[in-house]
Amino acid sequence: MMRSQNADAVKASSSNGIGSRMAVDWTQLPEELVQSISKKITVYIDYVRFRAVCLMWRRSIPKVPRHLPPQLPWLMLPLSKSQPRYQRSFYDLSTGNTYHIELPEASRPEIRICSSSNGWLVILDDSPAIVLLNPLTHAKFHLPSLISFPNVVSFDYSRVGREYEFFNRDGELYYDSLRAMRDMFVRKIVISSDPLNGNFVAMAILRYNDELAYYKNGDLSWTFFPDVGYIEDIVYYKEKFYALKEGGEIAVCNVNCELPSVSVNFRPPRPPIYCLVNRLVNSGDDELLMVARHCNNEVEMGHGFGTLRFDVFRMNWSGPSWDRVENLGDRLLFIGGNSSVSLSGSDFQGCLRNPCYLSPCDDYGQCLKNCIYFTDDIYCFNCNPDAFAYGVFGKKGDRGIFKLWDETFVSLPYRELERGSWELWFTPSPGGGRESEDDVGYEVDYGS
Repeated sequence: MMRSQNADAVKASSSNGIGSRMAVDWTQLPEELVQSISKKITVYIDYVRFRAVCLMWRRSIPKVPRHLPPQLPWLMLPLSKSQPRYQRSFYDLSTGNTYHIELPEASRPEIRICSSSNGWLVILDDSPAIVLLNPLTHAKFHLPSLISFPNVVSFDYSRVGREYEFFNRDGELYYDSLRAMRDMFVRKIVISSDPLNGNFVAMAILRYNDELAYYKNGDLSWTFFPDVGYIEDIVYYKEKFYALKEGGEIAVCNVNCELPSVSVNFRPPRPPIYCLVNRLVNSGDDELLMVARHCNNEVEMGHGFGTLRFDVFRMNWSGPSWDRVENLGDRLLFIGGNSSVSLSGSDFQGCLRNPCYLSPCDDYGQCLKNCIYFTDDIYCFNCNPDAFAYGVFGKKGDRGIFKLWDETFVSLPYRELERGSWELWFTPSPGGGRESEDDVGYEVDYGS
C-alpha cells in the first residue's frame, strides 16, 4: 500500500464571525457530482489527492482512473540507505515533489530493475523469474523465466556460481552465476501495451548473444527472431516493433500474425555521426525518431564517458533515410533505460518553474520544450571504473536536460545523484490492475 496524508473534509466554518447560516458539508456532495468532477482531472496525483479527501469521495469514484491522458514521466530514484525499508522514491517533474511508495517487490537490494515500459517495471532478481510490476496498482504479471530462452540449456541451484548453462551466438557453451545472469543476460524488455488488458507482446534484447526474443501473451517460453543481428534499441510503433541496428539500420518485426517474423530489414544511409548510444523514439506525431548520444571516451585524460551532445534524426520513409531534425517544436523526449517516450510540452503546465530552464519563447511556468531529458544509463561491464567517475556535470553524474536550440545542458531539478547510480524514467499508468472490493484507495506519502 502507498501511505498518504488524508485531507479532512472541506467545510465552511462560522468561526469567522459571519454566522453559521451557510455552513456546507462538502463530504455530502451528490455522488454523481463527485464523479463528474473527478472526470475533469487530468493529472494522476491530483486524482489521488481528490480521492483522499474523505471516505464518501473515495467510495464514489474508481480506485483506478481510466480517463487520464498520457502523464509526464517520473524519475525513479536509486535505492537509498536513508529511506525506509520496502520503499521506492519517484521524483515528479511537474510538481517538484518526491513520492515514496511502498514497493517491497522492487526494494530488495538483490533485485535489478531492467527497464520500464508502458507504466510497468521489468524486474529480475537472483532467481530465473522475470516480473512486470505496476508500482501504482501493485499489479504483477510473470513473463516466462530466463530458463525458457532457447539458448539456455540448463539451470541448477546446486552448481554454485555456475547455475546457468547456455550457448552464445557462436554456439559456444558458457556457464554463469545467478547474479551475472540477472545483470547481464537481458539488456532491455519492451511491452506493446498493458499486459492485463488482453493481448500484448514483450520484446527482449539480450546482451550476451545480441539476439532479439519475443513473447506473445499465452506463450510458455521466449522465441528468437532469426538473424536479426546486433540490436541497439527497440520501440513499438504502428502496431509493430522497430529494432535499431548498428549504423542506423532498421528491422521491422511483425508480431501481429500467427508466426511473427522480421518482415522488413532495410538499410538507410548511415547518418554522418559516431556515438556510443542510439535510441529509437515513437514521436507521437506519426514519426519515428533516432536520438544519437555523443560521449567523450578520453578516459586517459580524466574525462570519462560523459555526454557531449545529442543529435536527432527523423525517418524519411520515401528514401528511406535518416533526416536531421533541428527543432522538435513543443516535443519533449525522455530517453534512458526506459522505453523512450515523446510528449507534447503544451500538455503540461507548471513544470520546471525556474526561469533558467525555459527557452526564450516559452511562457514562465511551462515545461521545457524542444529538449531531451536523459538519465545516466551508459555502462560497460569490462571498462575501467574510472571511466564512469565523471559525467556531463562532473561527479554529479551524466544525467540532465539537453536544450536542442542552443546545444547546452541544464541539470535535472533534483538532488545530486552520484555517478554510477541507476535511475530511470517511469511513466505513471494507473490503468493497469483490477479493482478491489475492499478499496481503501491510493495512499501516497508525498515526501519532499
